[in-house]
This record gives sequence, C-alpha cells and structure tokens, in this order.
Amino acid sequence: MDPQQLSRELREGTSPDLQRRRQIIGLSMLGATMGQLVSLYQTGIIKHLPDPPVSIFDADKVDSSEYAYKRLDTPDGLMMVTTYALTAWLAGAGGEDRAKTQPLLPIAMGAKLLLDIATNVKLASEEWQENKALCEYCQLASLASLASFAIALPEITTAVQTLMGDSK
Repeated sequence: MDPQQLSRELREGTSPDLQRRRQIIGLSMLGATMGQLVSLYQTGIIKHLPDPPVSIFDADKVDSSEYAYKRLDTPDGLMMVTTYALTAWLAGAGGEDRAKTQPLLPIAMGAKLLLDIATNVKLASEEWQENKALCEYCQLASLASLASFAIALPEITTAVQTLMGDSK
C-alpha cells in the first residue's frame, strides 16, 4: 500500500474495524504502560509500586520474587513492554480494510492475542502459587488482552471468511 494512503486511512478512516483496532492499540499501550511501571521497579529506578487496599495484591512482593526474574535472565516487566508493543504493531499494520485485502494480518493479531491470554493465565497461576499474591499491574494488562481479543473478533471473523472465499 502507498505510504501516504496508509497514513490517511489509519489517521482518518472511520470503518468499524479500524475503530476497534484503535481500541486494541490503546489497550496494548495500557498493557505496555503497566509493563513499564513494573520494569521501573524491577530495575531499581523506583523503590515501591503502590497497591490498592485489597489483600490479594502485593506488587512489590510479586515483582521482586524469583518468579519475576526466572525467564531469559531478565525482569518480566521488560518482556511485558515488548509483547504489548508487538500486539499494538499487529493492530496498526495494514490499511482500513485489511480483513479483506490482507486477511492474514487480523488473523495474526488474533493468534497473538490468544497467545497473550493463555500466557497471562499461566503466569497469573504461577504468580499466585509462588507468592500467594498478585501484581495488580500485571492483572490489569491481562484484562486489556482479554478485552482486546473480544474487540478483535469481528475483524478476525471477516478475515477468516475472506480466506475461505465467503466474502460478504
């Protein structure tokens, strides 16, 4: 696609799919922001992550535990930032009508969102098992992934229909 056309479509387009993609980008930025906050704590830039007054949440305990540093020799908050940036990239890729012109893009985005949800469920389980506490920042990011998938379903459905030759 011509870069000028892509720029115009992404900034000025009004299709329902594009409006939903913008919501997914916003939710991905929320997830990335949660990852940034956790990363600031995990790397010593800030010394405390505030918690709501609910006993199951203890971000400092969870985000300083072995659980939070055991993958790839890095703090998991930095991985959160990366994964949510990738989701935003997939949501932003392609023109306004990509479900019909580039159906693999919304399908890839949907697969990435499903992977995020499955990973988040597994990590929340590990988080609780090891710490008997949850990080509210991580759980908010998980909710953003779940909402993103629900928002993405209409475009994913159109993309699958397009690939199957059922263009309505």
